[in-house]
Amino acid sequence: MKLLLDENLSPRLVQALQSLYPGSVHAREVGLETAGDEAVWAYAAANDLAIVSKDADFLQRSLLFGHPPKVIWIRRGNCSTTQIEALLRDHQNEVLAFNEDKIAAFLAIG
Repeated sequence: MKLLLDENLSPRLVQALQSLYPGSVHAREVGLETAGDEAVWAYAAANDLAIVSKDADFLQRSLLFGHPPKVIWIRRGNCSTTQIEALLRDHQNEVLAFNEDKIAAFLAIG
C-alpha cells in the first residue's frame, strides 16, 4: 500500500516507513504542500495512494465521497514523528487489510 502523507505530518516519515509502505510520498514532494483538500484528494485518487492525515476533513470527505482514495486518519493530538511512525508500524496489518477491503473508505488509528 502506498501512502500520501498529508502536510500536517513530517516528511521524514516517508523514509522511515519506506520498508513497510514502499512508493509512499509526502505532499511536499509532489507539489501539494499548500494545496487544498480537493487537490490532495484528486492526486491521491489518480495515483493509487491512501491519504494519511491528522485532519478530520479527509475523514469527512471519505464519508461523503467514498473511495478512492482511502483515508487513514491518525487520531492523536500533539505527538512526535516517532509516535506517528510507531502507530503506522504497529497497525501495519490493519492498514494492509484495510487496503484489501472493497467497501471501507477510512481507517481510524490512534
